[in-house]
Amino acid sequence: MSKTILAVDDSASIRQMVSFTLKGAGYTVIEAVDGQDGLNKAKTTACNLVLTDQNMPKMDGITLIKTLRGLPQYKTTPILVLTTETSDAMKSAGKAAGATGWLVKPFDPQKLLEVVKKVLG
Repeated sequence: MSKTILAVDDSASIRQMVSFTLKGAGYTVIEAVDGQDGLNKAKTTACNLVLTDQNMPKMDGITLIKTLRGLPQYKTTPILVLTTETSDAMKSAGKAAGATGWLVKPFDPQKLLEVVKKVLG
């Protein structure tokens, strides 16, 4: 059975690229336009992995991660941050919130697939 990945990003072009890359590798992808939308979709669909941007309207990535980690079904789900943010402070905040990994945009589709495969086991 195909694994379901929730891709949360306010940039339509990034969502398309992520979606295209992951679907091409056989994953099911659900897209969300911001953190709040991502949270709503995560609550209604069981996702095996969450891929989120950091800087978004309504709810940023770190807030989304903290909120998801508070839900029993997302306690141990891998959550990857895909962002333009490279500061150590931001990475530490992501880790503290419960992020599994950190990928920097622009991303290499091959690298994205490698990391996704690794965290999904």
